[in-house]
Amino acid sequence: MAMAVFRREGRRLLPSIAARPIAPISSPLSADRDEGTLGVRSISTQVVRNRMKSVKNIQKITKAMKMVAASKLRAVQGRAENSRGLWQPFTALLGDNPSIDVKKSVVVTLSSDKGLCGGINSTVVKVSRALYKLNAGPEKDVKFVIVGEKAKAIMFRDSKNDISLTVTELNKNPLNYAQVSVLADDILKNVEFDALRIVYNKFHSVVAFLPTVATVLSPEIIEKESEVGGKLGELDSYEIEGGETKGEILQNLAEFQFSCVMFNAVLENACSEMGARMSAMDSSSRNAGEMLDRLTLTYNRTRQASITTELIEIISGASALEAAK
Repeated sequence: MAMAVFRREGRRLLPSIAARPIAPISSPLSADRDEGTLGVRSISTQVVRNRMKSVKNIQKITKAMKMVAASKLRAVQGRAENSRGLWQPFTALLGDNPSIDVKKSVVVTLSSDKGLCGGINSTVVKVSRALYKLNAGPEKDVKFVIVGEKAKAIMFRDSKNDISLTVTELNKNPLNYAQVSVLADDILKNVEFDALRIVYNKFHSVVAFLPTVATVLSPEIIEKESEVGGKLGELDSYEIEGGETKGEILQNLAEFQFSCVMFNAVLENACSEMGARMSAMDSSSRNAGEMLDRLTLTYNRTRQASITTELIEIISGASALEAAK
């Protein structure tokens, strides 16, 4: 009897329930999706605006780095040109024979401690590795002396066992001959060599540098080459006077030659580094300007599209209101 009452009451209420409109069920996910859809245009313009701001900041940094490099280049360039007069007399006196065949060779690689200066560091590393392959052999010993953090990081990957000495932060203070002569003395004390091959970048202009190899022979090899008539400079045309022997004079000349060549090589490499950094920062500034132009165009197009869409919505709504009246 109770079930019959329920069925009768259900049939009586069914028409009123069916006539009521069913409200859509909204979830938090659908609400977030609607908000995201409505705010896409404002978010995209904000992203482009932030990107433009980042590019502008990067452009300011690159321009400042270019100015700093230009200032340092002017300070070092004159000293590098004047230092060329130190090692040129030694080349005329003792010669420079990079193809000489010796048992113990030491390759001194000069690089920079900082990056963002083009390919000067990778270039000297390639030349150093080529010299290693040319002078290596079953009865030959080739070692590396690395000056600079960048060449050290590259050479440690595959030539760690062949590195005898590493020197970093050489350019932290203004370079002078006393500082470089101490470095040269440390190299002479810590390595045994028949020939020292200094690899560096010779400065030509702001956009041009030439990888160069300077060779310094040991006193024993110089004397041996002099006896057998090897390729030397004008040493044999001079007579030795005083109490010193030829071996002692050659020892002093070799040490002084190495310090002078190192001093010139360090200055030339510093000039090449600053010139390469100027060129790299100038290219970066121009690239940032081009990227900023593209972003500005994208921002203007996005903003114009947003304004056009909003105007269409306003006009459509106004037209609908007029039609409803």
